[in-house]
Amino acid sequence: MALAERISEFLQRLTPLTRGSLLTELERLEQCDDEIPGAGEIVAKLRAELRKDGSSQNRVGNPARHFFSPLEPLLLDGAPQHANFGRIQRGSLHAIWEWISRDLLPTMARDYVKQIDDLIATDNQREARKVVATFQTKVVKYLESTLGSPGAADQTRGKLAVYTASPSVYDDLTKMMCALRARDALAKFNDALPLTIKNFDDAAVAKIKILLDAFAKDQADAVPFALALVARRLTISWQLIRLAIKGARGKHAAAVAAAPYAISVSMVLDGLDNRRASLRVALKNNRVLVAREILAEIYDTEYALQAHIELLDESDWGKRLNKLTTAIAALVAAEIARFPDTIGHVLGSRSLRSHNSLAGRLTHLAWQGRDVLSGGAAYCRKLIGQPVKSSG
Repeated sequence: MALAERISEFLQRLTPLTRGSLLTELERLEQCDDEIPGAGEIVAKLRAELRKDGSSQNRVGNPARHFFSPLEPLLLDGAPQHANFGRIQRGSLHAIWEWISRDLLPTMARDYVKQIDDLIATDNQREARKVVATFQTKVVKYLESTLGSPGAADQTRGKLAVYTASPSVYDDLTKMMCALRARDALAKFNDALPLTIKNFDDAAVAKIKILLDAFAKDQADAVPFALALVARRLTISWQLIRLAIKGARGKHAAAVAAAPYAISVSMVLDGLDNRRASLRVALKNNRVLVAREILAEIYDTEYALQAHIELLDESDWGKRLNKLTTAIAALVAAEIARFPDTIGHVLGSRSLRSHNSLAGRLTHLAWQGRDVLSGGAAYCRKLIGQPVKSSG
């Protein structure tokens, strides 16, 4: 029997749930640095089988979609292997839901699914929202009790491992618990944000900071999720660091790290790491133009971090940034090396580093000028006896 026929026969024996989980795991490994020989053919077969029976991996049914709906703005596609503050991997939801409905609260989950299915069938959206909120509260309270017991983390990781091999699913579970606990406050905060923030200048930062300060008073643990909601509105993603800089007592990395929203710098580095993974996938699939766009954004973010935070290289942020840029440089070098020296590669173009252009240098001078003015204003306030506001 041919290999293709044996693969098909094996996959036919699996349940749709198992096929979906297998495909999720193979795609997760594909986006990481782990590759399994021959996995491409298995992935293709799995996708065909899932299309045939109308199911799809990482796609939860209507009851689960309603349950996870408050998390939608916080979800992250792909398969990064790092923390991603304030974000939850979409791929984790399938495993978490299976664990909740099969192991954690099987009877309650079964009742919830029946109620939601009936309410959706009669288009009773108002009552459905009440049922969803009630079940979310029950799950959160049960998780708080369960995960608070000794050895609970290891036991829960073992249970979740039945549904996925992803090392981050347990962390996503704890983040889900926190986000659902703060779901109403997060929804209110999200509604108060502007639809788009094209330029995160001092005035815009000040307005967002007022919203964040009010949110943080009662929801300190959920601040990373609020920052993630802000990040979604930014046209230029790295500008999230301005929230940390605005609250700092100086531009040095140590001063920024002590600011109230210092975690925003780590979140920008998370985004940079995610783009590194996206760059790797784009290059692997010969999507050079996509890779070019990703690389340009990576260079802009790297430059902005170095330009806005002094002594960055001496900090943990700087060490992480150096590690990331080294890995990215290796990816780019390997891609360029595939072509003869006589052929210029688009990824080697100087135009990708826009900060090296005249416009880029003028922008940097403008940043420096703004920082000097901010520092000068603070000094003047000090001279006349007014409270000194933090620089930013």
